Amino acid sequence: MTPTKTAGRVLSQGAPDFDAALRDSSFNAQDPGHRPKLIVQAREVADVVAAVKRARDEGLRISICSGGHSWAQNHFREGALLLDLSRLNLIVLDEANGTAKIGPGCLAGDLDKALARRNLFFPTAHAYTVGMGGFLLQGGFGWNSRALGLACQSVIGVDVVLADGSIVHATERENPELLWAARGAGPGFFGVVVQFHLRLHERPKFIGLKLQVFRIRHLEEVMAWADAVGPEVPASVEFQMVMNRRAMGIFAHGLEVYGPVLTNSRREARDAVRFIDQGPFRKKASLTLPLLPVSLGFMMNSGEKTLFLPNTRWTTDSMWMDTPISPMLPAMRDIADSQPPAPSHALWLNWNPPASRPDMAFSLEARTYIALYGGLRGKTQRPADETWATDHMQALQPHSRGIQLADENLGRRPAPFMAPANLTRLEALRARFDPDGRFNSYMGRPA
Repeated sequence: MTPTKTAGRVLSQGAPDFDAALRDSSFNAQDPGHRPKLIVQAREVADVVAAVKRARDEGLRISICSGGHSWAQNHFREGALLLDLSRLNLIVLDEANGTAKIGPGCLAGDLDKALARRNLFFPTAHAYTVGMGGFLLQGGFGWNSRALGLACQSVIGVDVVLADGSIVHATERENPELLWAARGAGPGFFGVVVQFHLRLHERPKFIGLKLQVFRIRHLEEVMAWADAVGPEVPASVEFQMVMNRRAMGIFAHGLEVYGPVLTNSRREARDAVRFIDQGPFRKKASLTLPLLPVSLGFMMNSGEKTLFLPNTRWTTDSMWMDTPISPMLPAMRDIADSQPPAPSHALWLNWNPPASRPDMAFSLEARTYIALYGGLRGKTQRPADETWATDHMQALQPHSRGIQLADENLGRRPAPFMAPANLTRLEALRARFDPDGRFNSYMGRPA
């Protein structure tokens, strides 16, 4: 068969640039050893259609990446056709209607920059270089999502290339089952979204950051306090803590307490983060900064430059929990004591979701979120460092309600990521829209 000629680039395994293209498709510097048969670097929708038809004709499964920020490298599948969508990064804003159309390869930071110039807002990913395609499909825990909802709730339509190569548009009225699945299926979605249609929001008038840093010896009392006050923290505050071997300001093992806040006035922001200044252990803090006005772009870039360093081999795992933190404090101390060197870190996030969400594939969340990011650089590490995240999340399994697909580790540790009824519905839709199993599903599950 002669492949359809398109503008996209097709690389076969063994080609001189093949391994470089594969490495460039992943933020994670791990090499899991899997090699696709083909890499298609799509530059236009026609390239995607041609790739899907080629996979059908040659009996290949399809894996997909947009920005390459899959910690688990879900798109590294042996013998597959890897469809790289990072070059489909168009941004089209419709200010009059408060909507946008973006390609899956659009970076979160680029979208926010375009919106900021027009005083508009979307709950983008927290890191600048995250591709919006994978971020939106897995649900989208974005900036101000506690107030505005998950990013996928602001997806009003998707354009999808199906397994037979046809292109369909899906909204709540047209092909609604596809939109339902695209809101939360993540790497298990059974098609290629080539364009997202977004509902935009008014930009908060004030964006700021409150920071407090404690040495790691105060971990138990600070975490117990944070767990107790979390349910009362305003939705405008993304209250979180990061366990860092090189904590900001002290350059030693510590606990960074963050309060990013997005409101309509500085006074409202001060009121929202006052609980940090009034915390019972504030005098034990090694560093306390006042509420600082900062741009979203600054926070997006700062996180990447301090925590998510390039040329790092990452292993990540996560859990949702509804139970109090107190019984887990000894385990949190074990996590801290065994924490690999920076940039490895641990996140505790105050979430406290609303009582209900719209009906969509996304369907599993809880009061608190914990994630471990094991990041190794260079050639020297302990064997335990390689499995730090997985081992500790496995030990905490009795406290877990499940995981978040943004930080999934399903290849190493299968865990719930969706309500059972929703997963059953999703698999029924997969059988309908992709009866031959052309698109790879979740790792750790039967093909």
